[in-house]
Amino acid sequence: MHSLFDDEEVQALRMAPIFQGLNDDAMKTLLATAVTKTYSRGETLFLQGDEADAFYVVLEGWAKVYRITQAGEEAVVGVFTRGQSFAEAAAFTNGRFPATCEAVTDGRFLRIPARQLYQTIASNPEVGLAMLASTSMHLHELIKQIEALKAHTGAQRVAEFLLSLTNLEDGACTLMLPYDKALIAGRLGIKPESLSRAFQKLRSYGVMVKQNTAQIENLAVLQDLVDQERAVVMQQKR
Repeated sequence: MHSLFDDEEVQALRMAPIFQGLNDDAMKTLLATAVTKTYSRGETLFLQGDEADAFYVVLEGWAKVYRITQAGEEAVVGVFTRGQSFAEAAAFTNGRFPATCEAVTDGRFLRIPARQLYQTIASNPEVGLAMLASTSMHLHELIKQIEALKAHTGAQRVAEFLLSLTNLEDGACTLMLPYDKALIAGRLGIKPESLSRAFQKLRSYGVMVKQNTAQIENLAVLQDLVDQERAVVMQQKR
């Protein structure tokens, strides 16, 4: 495997859909001109409108991709962490980044030049298939976000977010919120004050949020809330 990475980083790379299923030779070719860089919280990886000359994989930390609306507000498109890639489609089309990316925690990121992606696909068609799988996964995530905005209440969206932070399915657990509450609200498409109200409503479902920690009495109860139809949840509020 590429000497640029330690074992943990190789594991993180293998988590990214674009690398899953690639043999070592194809992976080495794709990473031949890749570079890693450490960013501090708040640093920008790329700006909306910049030439899309690379795509990225998170080795450590968190990053957000967002657009600024005409009203000057920040619309979060996605939040990415270890083992997740982003900006593949923009890099492949040789266009410009449609959004801005910023590190929301200190982190380490892999930058793979677009020209290397083209060359690797030309010699290893399997990389092209892997890239299609990766961009397809991003599309499915966006569809899920739209579905949540349309069909779920704020409390349901927060409950689903909390469930995404653990692999457990039932029982009690304590979760660390991975980034600040303003970004959580942006990711879920709600206002910060609506997030606070959602946390208050989730108390009746056994959720207690203190600072950056969420204590959950029973994960299965939260899953039941997420699975309920919006009309049923709204009726329960009356």
